[in-house]
Amino acid sequence: MEVHKELGCGFLESVYQEALEIELTLRNIPFKKEAILPIYYKGKLLKKFYEADFFCYDEIIVELKALTELTSQHEAQVINYLKATNCEIGLLINFGQPSLQHKRLIFSRHAPQKK
Repeated sequence: MEVHKELGCGFLESVYQEALEIELTLRNIPFKKEAILPIYYKGKLLKKFYEADFFCYDEIIVELKALTELTSQHEAQVINYLKATNCEIGLLINFGQPSLQHKRLIFSRHAPQKK
């Protein structure tokens, strides 16, 4: 929220990524920028990988956007990243609106199955 408060909307995603890196550092939040995360298919490691905008606390995928509108496809993208990397928590943050948009997404392999 601090990054959006300072910069507002209208910049490229890379500007927000750089500013967020500074903010995370100032707040002593452990992170890896553009972290390379392995992708698995049926338990097999693929040659391709996913590069997260940020990977915080070694468990939270942070995906940044600078769009006029988030869609269900953007949410599905983060859920797919969670499934493929075996992570459970993702944050989707959109700086492209006058008010910051953010969504916490969860994927749990331990969730009860629907019948």
